[in-house]
Amino acid sequence: MIPIWLLIIIGIAVGALTGITGSSGVLIVVPALSYLGLSFQDAIGSSLLVDVITTLSVIFVYFRHGNVDLKISLILGLGAVIGAQVGSAIAFVVPDRALESVFVVFTAYMAYVSFKRSRNPKLNIKRLNLRTASYVIAPTLAFLIGIVTGTLGASGGIMFIAVMMLLFSIDVKRMIGTATLAMLFSAISGATAYAISGRSDIIASVIIGLTALVSGYYFARLANKMRPSYIYIFLGSVFVVTSVSELFKVI
Repeated sequence: MIPIWLLIIIGIAVGALTGITGSSGVLIVVPALSYLGLSFQDAIGSSLLVDVITTLSVIFVYFRHGNVDLKISLILGLGAVIGAQVGSAIAFVVPDRALESVFVVFTAYMAYVSFKRSRNPKLNIKRLNLRTASYVIAPTLAFLIGIVTGTLGASGGIMFIAVMMLLFSIDVKRMIGTATLAMLFSAISGATAYAISGRSDIIASVIIGLTALVSGYYFARLANKMRPSYIYIFLGSVFVVTSVSELFKVI
C-alpha cells in the first residue's frame, strides 16, 4: 500500500505541471509509481486515469478565461482517441525504444522553438494553410500522438501544444487550454483500454487525480495571469527535461 501522503505530493506536482503547461502528468506519475512498486504497464494505466481527473479543473479555468478553441480541440481529440486505441492494442508489439527515440528528437526541437518564442511571444512561425492543417495534418499528427498515449501513457498535452505551435496562429494560453481539452479525449480513450485489461491502480489514481484536480485549478489560474514569455520558458524547460529523461531511457 503506497502511503497516502506520498500520493498527495505527487498529485500537487501533477496539478502544477498540467495547470501551467497543459501537459500530461505522465512525466511525474509513471516514474513515481514505478519507483513505488507498480509495474510499468500499471503505472501507465494509472497515469492516464489521473490525467482524466486532473484535466477537468484545468479545462474549467482556461475555458472561463476564453482560452479554449473547441474546434481545434475536437479535431485533435478525435485523431488522438482513435490513435490511443490503436496504441493500446499494439503496446506489446512496437518497441518502446523506437517511439522514445523519435520523441527525444521531437521534444528537443520543440524546446528550441519554445525558448525562441519566449524572447518574442508574437514571433511568427511559417505555418500551413489553416484549412489544410485543420482537416488533414492536425488530426494525422493527433493520431500519432494517440498511439504514444496508448503505448507510453503520455496523454499528449505537451505534444498537442507542439502541433499547434507549428500549425496554428493562436496565443500560448489558448494553446494550453485547447491542448488540455484534447488531452482529456485521448486520456479517456487510453485509460479505458488499460482499465478494461485491469492494468491500473484505481485507488492511487483517484487520490493523485483528486489532489491534482485541486492544485491544477490554482496553478491554471496562476498561468492565466503569467506573461506569455514566462510560460514559454517554463514550457521549454519541460520539453528539455522530457527530452533528456527520454534520452537516458533510450541509451
